Amino acid sequence: MSETGRVVLVGAGPGDPDLITVRGTRALARADVVLYDELATGDLLDLAPARALRINVGKRGHEEPTRSQADINALLVEHARAGRTVVRLKGGDPLVFGRGGEEMTACVEAGIPFEVVPGVTSAIAALTYAGIPITDRRHSASFAVVTGHKDPSRAAEGTRWRELGRAVDTLVILMGMRNLEALVAELIAGGKAPSTPAAAIMHGTLPQQRTCVATLADLPRVVREQGFGAPSAIVIGEVVRLREGLSWWERRPLFGRKVLVTRARDQVAELAAVLRSAGAEPVIEPMIELVAVDDAGTRREIAAALERLDDYGILVFTSSNAVRFFAGELESLGERAARLATDARTFCVGERTAEVALEVGLPVHVVASGRSDAEALLGQLLESLPTTGQRVLIPRSRIGRSVIADGLRRAGHEVDSIAFYENRRPAIDCAGLRDRLVRGELYALTFTSPSTVDHFLECLDEAARAAAARCMIAAIGRTTARRLEACGLPATVVPDRPDMVDLVEALAAAAAAEDGGAPGDPRRTTPRSGSAARSDDEGDDEHHDGGGRE
Repeated sequence: MSETGRVVLVGAGPGDPDLITVRGTRALARADVVLYDELATGDLLDLAPARALRINVGKRGHEEPTRSQADINALLVEHARAGRTVVRLKGGDPLVFGRGGEEMTACVEAGIPFEVVPGVTSAIAALTYAGIPITDRRHSASFAVVTGHKDPSRAAEGTRWRELGRAVDTLVILMGMRNLEALVAELIAGGKAPSTPAAAIMHGTLPQQRTCVATLADLPRVVREQGFGAPSAIVIGEVVRLREGLSWWERRPLFGRKVLVTRARDQVAELAAVLRSAGAEPVIEPMIELVAVDDAGTRREIAAALERLDDYGILVFTSSNAVRFFAGELESLGERAARLATDARTFCVGERTAEVALEVGLPVHVVASGRSDAEALLGQLLESLPTTGQRVLIPRSRIGRSVIADGLRRAGHEVDSIAFYENRRPAIDCAGLRDRLVRGELYALTFTSPSTVDHFLECLDEAARAAAARCMIAAIGRTTARRLEACGLPATVVPDRPDMVDLVEALAAAAAAEDGGAPGDPRRTTPRSGSAARSDDEGDDEHHDGGGRE
């Protein structure tokens, strides 16, 4: 650790965590300390290392901050002087009404190195997600962004609203909801036409986004009647007229709909991100937890297999998790084990399993193509291997299927199929889940393995189970769909491939069809009352060897 650390001011963007920049993501990954605003929480904090200290400094619009700006400046300096990399994670852009300049000055005065990572400002992004271009050559050649938060000790108190209303084509006001009525009165008094189109966008870029459109004169009344509050961006100008034809975010098939995500917590990010991009609000309630096996007998099996890795000519992976847990064991044994593992031929079920194998430094020789399932890989293995005599290692979950191991043994090969990890039920807020179901909050339920189905059903009472049957139900593949069918909750949606993007696209297509719109992406779906469609096997961890996603 260096004698003096540094400070990185990172713009978190307007709300949607996927709008953070690549450089901002990299900065978070190297952070020792993260000081974050109330608007920059959730998924973005997960980008920092687990060891990083996270400090909520609580700034949110007009509300009182958890800490004063002087306290925040002092924390930045204190931790940087202790040799730490400090990320100051700020909503929007650090230098757009974010007091980033004050924090930079504090670093300069303390002799602390710093850098700034710009962020996407809500002044543009919220309008974009509402279908309102901030400029358009048909309506607007200029714009101004101004804070409506009056602070007698700062420059905002001297804003000349009457002149400003006439000076630009598009006016965007941030932090203006508390003073909106007075601000509108000033603009009209300065000559802005009361009939000028205006809009307020609350929770811009999020699945909870709401937009209201009115004339400038009517906007304070309309936002009050519709219950708008902070954080909201206000836009005034002729560009607002374009919203009716250009609105896109709020028209997505899954917009604003809550979708239950049951994947393991350390694997939830991919599905949650794809759901958010489709307009859905992910409700994260992990139903499985994957952990390394810890019983003494199995640990001895693993140690013995790794000790004689050079005896194995073939490594077979039936899931990305099998790769990860195998790689974790290799890492603990040092370079020799890693070298021996790369000498073996590696066979993978599914493209994702192969991707993860390559990421951890394993060569990939065969990937099950077409149907990405255990049966497909077994056929390819038998075609590729000599008639008999190969020594094969299959790292698997404790409850994985034995299709490949049994088939190879019948063909005369020596197979060690060893459990490297197991599936456990995590702590689940069952009461909260039942309440959400009974209140009808959840539009869709997603399941990525049979165990997610089993653990979900264990949480339900009769009323919640009946409510679950009224939801759209999505299964990642045929094994999970069969389990749902057997439990009396047939899958509404099963994608053609066991892939998170395909799963969400199929869900969106089913939602569009249900709403009477165009079906969109022609993924395979089944009627809600019908039996589950057949799909390729899916990812790993349970009672099957499928295509490597779980």
